[in-house]
Amino acid sequence: MRGLLMRDGSTNAPAGEEGIGRRIAHARKLRGLTQQQLADRVPCSKSLIAQVERGHKPATQALVTAVARTLRINLGELTGQPYRNPSASEDRVHECIPEIRRALLSWDLPDEDLQPPTIEQLRTSVRHASALGRKARYTRLGQMLPGLLEELTRAVHVSEGARRDELFGLLSEAYTGVTAISYTLGYFDLRSLAMDRVAWAAQASQDPLRVARTQWQRSTLFLATATYDKGLMLLERVRRDIGEDLGRLTPAEVSVYGAAHLRSAIFAARAADRQTAFDHIEHAREAARVLGQDANHYGLEFGPSNVIMHEVATAVEMYDGGEAVRRARQAVLSPAVAPVRLGHYYIDLARGWLYQGDRQKALETLLAARRVAPQQTRNHPMVRETVRMLVDLERRRAQSLSGFASWLGLP
Repeated sequence: MRGLLMRDGSTNAPAGEEGIGRRIAHARKLRGLTQQQLADRVPCSKSLIAQVERGHKPATQALVTAVARTLRINLGELTGQPYRNPSASEDRVHECIPEIRRALLSWDLPDEDLQPPTIEQLRTSVRHASALGRKARYTRLGQMLPGLLEELTRAVHVSEGARRDELFGLLSEAYTGVTAISYTLGYFDLRSLAMDRVAWAAQASQDPLRVARTQWQRSTLFLATATYDKGLMLLERVRRDIGEDLGRLTPAEVSVYGAAHLRSAIFAARAADRQTAFDHIEHAREAARVLGQDANHYGLEFGPSNVIMHEVATAVEMYDGGEAVRRARQAVLSPAVAPVRLGHYYIDLARGWLYQGDRQKALETLLAARRVAPQQTRNHPMVRETVRMLVDLERRRAQSLSGFASWLGLP
């Protein structure tokens, strides 16, 4: 394992074995920049760049996206995604990507020989696909999506009126499944293409709230490119268009409004604006109080549990492990929380425990993430960063840590 985390920042290991820190060092040197010059452009401290490059400190998503933007490279060049392990059964999901890509490219070329199912059957299929996404069962979802997209594409082209509007709404939701898979696996070009399709179908559905939800979804592209000011502007527009008077909003509108505040909290945290980040959390908490329970309007999973999970994520984004752990200890999550959300929460919390200095708790929390959402956990770059750090810090590694690293595909 030492080949993963050489202290001198050398790059003599195979590219597939490199951590994010070493990839940053390599990309920086290719651009002819010193650590200080990169830090000035990010901006951050030279000390942070040095510690991350040498493997003394894990990279945050905020730092990785900022460095990628500064060096004008794709995010995957720093994270190493997509991660492949041909010997693992979980890797079968990658085999779905070519067919999904072909289905996206055929968005305006329906198969004229295809007789689409009834609208009732298509509703059922889309609900099933959404349920697979909530459970983070990406292989089954990936196998299902190409055929479903072909059926929906054909159906919208042979329908009209209100029926056609509904079918476009279903198509937008199905395209959202593609964004989930491509984000999880690290196919960033496919994700951008899928987002275009989501927006196109949402607009054609004539549903203003679906369009607003799509704009919320679009904001993730600004997160991935460290364009925080534009992302915050977009989310503010979403809330303004819905309306700020919670008493006048429908439950679905409250969900979109609250979700926009939660996403804004993450943007503000990555921009190191602590006060604004937690102000957004409080606005979202009030929206969740008005809603009264966890809900899943338009696939947003908004409610009291999601607010709690974003509190922890917000603290983690700012390297504040103590605050993340404190808020997690006060958390009471609904047993109905979707596995995909719970898995992400555990991944965030594991980083919080690592920043707090409790390596055992960090590993235990990663194991919990693996239990509820294995494919999501295995493909998350921050999981790999956390495990690399744990391996480097633990001179006498527990069997559970070595086994987890092996499951991730780390040498």
